[in-house]
Amino acid sequence: MNAVAIELSIVFVDLFPKYLEERTLYISTKYQTASHLCPCGCQEEIVTPLSPDDWQMTYDGRTVSMQPSIGNWGLACRSHYWIRHNIVDWAEAWTDRQVLIARNISSPKKHSGISRVMSPYERSAPVQREMSRTMSLWSKIVSLFSMRG
Repeated sequence: MNAVAIELSIVFVDLFPKYLEERTLYISTKYQTASHLCPCGCQEEIVTPLSPDDWQMTYDGRTVSMQPSIGNWGLACRSHYWIRHNIVDWAEAWTDRQVLIARNISSPKKHSGISRVMSPYERSAPVQREMSRTMSLWSKIVSLFSMRG
């Protein structure tokens, strides 16, 4: 992916404009959502919900940072980047397997109520076994920390 860091302008809005400008991150605190055009140049609109189960935004009075990273796995460009202090910081590309595992361990409660069609890749036996092991390990980690509180 693009190795050149890109600086974003930050615009706080109630509603997003009909046409987004390049290199601009629009933030609606009213609707707890941010939006921008993909920084790779593909012109796709990226929408990032702001919540504990989605993305978190920090604003220091001048700059915005968002976490976790933004991975546009459903787009042809498959761009992956962080927004740190208004700068697009490119991250490594992820394989389909990495994306699948991250989706399943990042927020199980978020994805548990969502019905969707599994891809042939997700239905394959090796991936299902890996997902099962990952979820089992994640459950053990969560229960360990739950016992401490």
